[in-house]
Amino acid sequence: MPVKNIIPGQKVTKEKLQRAKELRRDMTPAEKILWEELRANKLGIHFRRQQIIAGFIVDFYCHKSALVVEVDGDVHDLQKEEDERREKVLAEMGLRIVRFRNDEVVRDVSAVVGRIRAAICQ
Repeated sequence: MPVKNIIPGQKVTKEKLQRAKELRRDMTPAEKILWEELRANKLGIHFRRQQIIAGFIVDFYCHKSALVVEVDGDVHDLQKEEDERREKVLAEMGLRIVRFRNDEVVRDVSAVVGRIRAAICQ
């Protein structure tokens, strides 16, 4: 039986919901660093992590700003077509996507947060 989720009208399978919970529990080091900056409305706006949208699990999502933040590891070099397809579906829903590499987040999280803050204000 499908489970309702935060995105209005969206139904999510129990398996997808379980996978999102696993990803929240087992975040990458870069995701952990960025989550410390986004959590608890630290930017003045609420973010969710490992949010399911249109069957995809996005790293971070701000509903109020219609903003998806993705933190990409090396695996994304091998799945460019899949990432493009995801972005197209999300963009068609009116969402904006910003992407950062793991090393960007680890090396200069302040600059990453600055770019996210700018995206929120757009």
